[in-house]
Amino acid sequence: MPPRVLHPALFLTSAVLQITIFPPLQWSWLAPVALTPLLFACAKETSWMRRFLLGWAAGAVFWCGMCPWIQFVLEVHGGMGRWGGWGSFLLFGLYKGLPMAVFAALAGFLMHRWYALPATAALWTGIELLHGWTGFAWLGLGNAGIDMPLPMRLATITGVFGLSFLFAMLACAVACVALRRRRRELAWLLLSSVLLILPRGFRSVEGAQRALMVQPNFDTEATWTAESLRQAELQLAQLSRATGVSIIVWPEVPAPFYEGDTRFREYAAQIARTSEANFLLGVVAYTPAGQPLNSAMMLDASGNVVGRYDKMNLVPFGEFIPPLFSFVNRITNEVGDFVPGSRIVTFAARDRSIGAFICYESALPGFVRRFTLAGAQVLVNLSNDGYFGDSAAHRQHLAIVRMRAAENRRWILRATNDGITATIDPRGRIRDSLLPFARTSALLPFDYENTITPYVRYGDWFAWGCLLVGLAASLASAIPRSRSELAQVDSKMTE
Repeated sequence: MPPRVLHPALFLTSAVLQITIFPPLQWSWLAPVALTPLLFACAKETSWMRRFLLGWAAGAVFWCGMCPWIQFVLEVHGGMGRWGGWGSFLLFGLYKGLPMAVFAALAGFLMHRWYALPATAALWTGIELLHGWTGFAWLGLGNAGIDMPLPMRLATITGVFGLSFLFAMLACAVACVALRRRRRELAWLLLSSVLLILPRGFRSVEGAQRALMVQPNFDTEATWTAESLRQAELQLAQLSRATGVSIIVWPEVPAPFYEGDTRFREYAAQIARTSEANFLLGVVAYTPAGQPLNSAMMLDASGNVVGRYDKMNLVPFGEFIPPLFSFVNRITNEVGDFVPGSRIVTFAARDRSIGAFICYESALPGFVRRFTLAGAQVLVNLSNDGYFGDSAAHRQHLAIVRMRAAENRRWILRATNDGITATIDPRGRIRDSLLPFARTSALLPFDYENTITPYVRYGDWFAWGCLLVGLAASLASAIPRSRSELAQVDSKMTE
């Protein structure tokens, strides 16, 4: 097969493999070879510009294939119609494909070096870190390892990025074997033996506490009236009746609930007093200037407000419109864009401490760890995944939250509007969950923990180090070092 056909096919094969390792298929066993076709093609393709363009195409295919629900969100909830939704979705794919384009362009220089395995894995890991800094992060390669006990030993030390490094290095090793590289260049795989001496993970515990998790399953496109809001409050009050619970948790703003509404505040306080439990719920708050905030509010068993956390990382298109896409309608119904909060908040619950992060913030591992570092002994994720429709995004989001539990070695209580509501133990395992797309509530187990993992204490040191090493190695590899290499470069430039 000629290279002009083979190389694009290999790039696209890697894009498809990366899609299959996550829900809905979740063929996670393919994670160690997902990048192999791309890396093989990078080694064969001599033009960095062609690698860039092929990587760009593969990246766009990957993001569009993994997140087709974004098109649904833009079309249905963004009010853009079919053509507007598809057009904006394709722009999103082209934008998010750029990191893979950069990786492919640089990886071609690394694949011919004796240090290809660690350098290529470091480059991939470092670029993966930057997704959260460029507007939208979701599932990194390492998330595919959430149910793999041996790789998961890295989670408490390096975070998810250590698993991404491991899978990328294994993929590079397979590519090098296919390229018939010298065996000693595969000796870098011995680094993975460190997994055998790492702690096996958190001990198995059942969870001595009980949380009442409420899943309202309200229609995200509902037109709210005074009567429909009153009915919703009655239904929620019924779902929130319990005794002997530590905490009641509602999801992220399932209906137009405003912190400044004194009637609603008294209604929420009555729920807390009746159950004699702490009550955590999502509300819309406002800054002194009148700008809306997506917030989590905690009440104590007496109905008094303990504190409020304002979401710091907003969802593109959902809560604000990136300047590049200013023509897109916002999905929320607030008059203006939401504004971000400014500080991490933990809530005092008797003699315990609770940290609550909201929806999309779960995709940012370095951010979630800050709640644990601030003293949170249990984490809560409030979310409204109703905007995803009946798509794999519900399971994708849950997989992300599970990794946060393992990194922080904390129980996570996850409350959503329509699913998947669950409790997750400190090993990232789902301990109990509610039936999706149902209006229901249930007592789910959890517990408080005090351990501070190395990842919580030191953050993304590994990923930032990988970025520096990967870029430095790429630069060094791109510069010809010998006369023979210079001659090869000259001959290519004259062809």
